Amino acid sequence: MPEKSVSVRVTTMDAELEFAIQSSTTGKQLFDQVVKTIGLREIWYFGLQYTDTKGYVTWLKLDKKIVNQDLKKESPLQFKFRAKFYPEDVSEEIIQDVTLRLFYLQVKEAILSDEIYCPPETTVLLASYAMQARYGDFSPEMHRKGFLTNERLMPERVREQYKLSAEQWEDKIVAWWSEHRCMMKEDAMLEYLKIAQDLEMYGVNYFEIRNKKGSELWLGVDALGLNIYEKADRLTPKIGFPWSEIRNISFNDKKFVIKPIDKKSRDFIFYAPRLRINKRILALCMGNHELYMRRRKPDTIEVQQMRAQAREERQQKVAERERLQREIAAREAAERKQKEYEDRLMEMKKEMERAKQELIDAQSTIRRLEDSLKELQGAQQELAKREEEVEKLGRRLKEEHEMDINEKEKLEEEIRKRELEIASVRQEISEKDAQTRRLQEEVEEARRRQQEASEALLRATTEAMQHNKLHNVFEHVEENYTMANGDYKSLLARTVLLTDVAANSSNLATTAGSSRPLSNVAMLNRTADVKTKQSLKQGQSSSRVVVALKSDESVATAPSSPCLQDSGYSSVLEDYCSFPKRVELTSDEYANVPQWEIERQTALERNQNIQDRLDALNADLEKMRDQDKVTQYDVLHMENKRAGRDKYKTLRQIRAGNTQRRIDQFENMV
Repeated sequence: MPEKSVSVRVTTMDAELEFAIQSSTTGKQLFDQVVKTIGLREIWYFGLQYTDTKGYVTWLKLDKKIVNQDLKKESPLQFKFRAKFYPEDVSEEIIQDVTLRLFYLQVKEAILSDEIYCPPETTVLLASYAMQARYGDFSPEMHRKGFLTNERLMPERVREQYKLSAEQWEDKIVAWWSEHRCMMKEDAMLEYLKIAQDLEMYGVNYFEIRNKKGSELWLGVDALGLNIYEKADRLTPKIGFPWSEIRNISFNDKKFVIKPIDKKSRDFIFYAPRLRINKRILALCMGNHELYMRRRKPDTIEVQQMRAQAREERQQKVAERERLQREIAAREAAERKQKEYEDRLMEMKKEMERAKQELIDAQSTIRRLEDSLKELQGAQQELAKREEEVEKLGRRLKEEHEMDINEKEKLEEEIRKRELEIASVRQEISEKDAQTRRLQEEVEEARRRQQEASEALLRATTEAMQHNKLHNVFEHVEENYTMANGDYKSLLARTVLLTDVAANSSNLATTAGSSRPLSNVAMLNRTADVKTKQSLKQGQSSSRVVVALKSDESVATAPSSPCLQDSGYSSVLEDYCSFPKRVELTSDEYANVPQWEIERQTALERNQNIQDRLDALNADLEKMRDQDKVTQYDVLHMENKRAGRDKYKTLRQIRAGNTQRRIDQFENMV
């Protein structure tokens, strides 16, 4: 009779996976299936997290059956796939893009929820990297005002603390975001983590403990060692012990004993409020210690191969990105050229309209010139006629010697009158002649403009033909850009695509001669796999995969994790399994491994330009701060900043002196 299946839901930072398991399925088999489904090989950082029957968050034991662990009775069983251990330096240690993305999303969520304290000015910088990681380059056309209104980019503490509107916060974020142009999304995630890993609370698991005096303190367990904090300050540790100084750890009920590598020093003893906390502390110590020592040894062959493969994939991405950038540059150049031609054609059109108007004006001028010439001719004829009459009167005056005085005076008066009329007509002719010459000049100017308009029309026609050729080139570039962009997105999606169904099917196939029903390993449903790939290609932030069992198949043993073989990290996962109450950590030969961390500088300290800008932003924000909403951690951070302390300078300080001196200091803390 086949075993009854149990529904399981595993939530990663960006996907939701559903499995149907049998009652005999172990934690390791479920873990293996999850990492295969999401294509993860750097599995040593991660684990399956759940909330037990008493409400405590704990990690699934890999060597035990799932149904036998302290799970809430619910359907489906709920697990979170989360990072349990953190790298010391993300830029040096993280190999796969899928690993980078999972860390980025988890750390970002921890910062936004204030699990990790982040200074206000730094949250603005991190928000800009988050936008680059999600949307790529900032574009004023696409990302208009109000684009970030519904984005969760900063802790609520920061928004409430300053008298700034959503639009003002958006302006500050966009000012940084626009400077990340051409940065790949993975690089933006990496830059985010490089800054986040320098925050004091990054990667630290805190546990309430007491020393022999009964003083309430915090124990911090992280990738670098064990640190002791005062109850009121989880930001700045007071005493530190690197992993290389710890020989072994053990616990008996609530008492936890750490034996230093220094044989002259006595044991470091503290007390936890509950036994289950000691178990969690021991598990974290084992894993973090193993990774700490592993980082200080040469990479195994398996890890070297992973790094080589990651380098090759990254080179392909960079090449693809460069090709895409060239296509984008060509597109932008074509768009600029097109805009220039459109502007030029518009200008030509206006010039043609002006030329037409000038032609109409010229025709009107010519008509006026013709009328003026006719008037001039009429005036000249009238002048000739009057001059002839005056000449006749003059001859008559000379011929009539016997004319009496009255008649003679009369005739002379008539002659003077006619001469005045002639003078007036001559004046009129002179004016009309000047007007005619002026009109002739206007006609000549109109003809010249008409010629220029014709030439401009010819140029516009020629450039329009060239523009049509350029438009064809632009369409070709746009087509190439679309294809390149699609290829690039596919390449990005490949880093988070599900592993091939056929490969999984091969790993999960039945073993010949075995009659044992498949109860331990889930089989990927092909339809769900295709749907998930489609959703990932479409850039969705989360996806859902349904994985079902096929009861007619069987396996002899569950397949091991794909990256454990020869990776050198298999012992890291032992902390997820059953373990003794005493664990040997460091032998004498590894007592003097280098403590690189105490020589490190923060990412901001290495980039003075960004640090100066953040200081300026902080000064600007300080003017808008509501002092009534300043938190305790804000005060502690400001005190550390005034004292010139950062994470690594504090680390150097709290590790000073021999082990015995620091143990004495711990026991005297109140």
